[in-house]
Amino acid sequence: MTSKERAFLRAEAHPLDPIVHIGKEALSAEVVGAIDEALAARELIKVGVLKNCFDDPKELAEIAAERTHSQVVQVMGRKITLYRRKKKDSKYNIV
Repeated sequence: MTSKERAFLRAEAHPLDPIVHIGKEALSAEVVGAIDEALAARELIKVGVLKNCFDDPKELAEIAAERTHSQVVQVMGRKITLYRRKKKDSKYNIV
C-alpha cells in the first residue's frame, strides 16, 4: 500500500468509531473472528484497545492484520485502523 492510499484510508476512517474492542484477553479467537466478520462487512474498521489490555497496540495491530489477512492503516494511541478489500463491490479503489 502506498503512502497516498494509506492517507486516503486514514481520511475515510477518521469519522468511524471502534466497532471491536480488545480487552484483557488480548487477541483471543473470538476477537479475531469478530474483526474478520467486521472486515468482511465493512472493509475499513477501527479497533479499540481497552486500558485493561497491557499489550502494545502496534504489536496487536500486526498480529490482527496477519491473522485476518488485512493491512494496518494506522495505529494512533489505543486505536487501530485495519483495511481488507472486498472481492466484489469494493467501496474503495485501493489495490
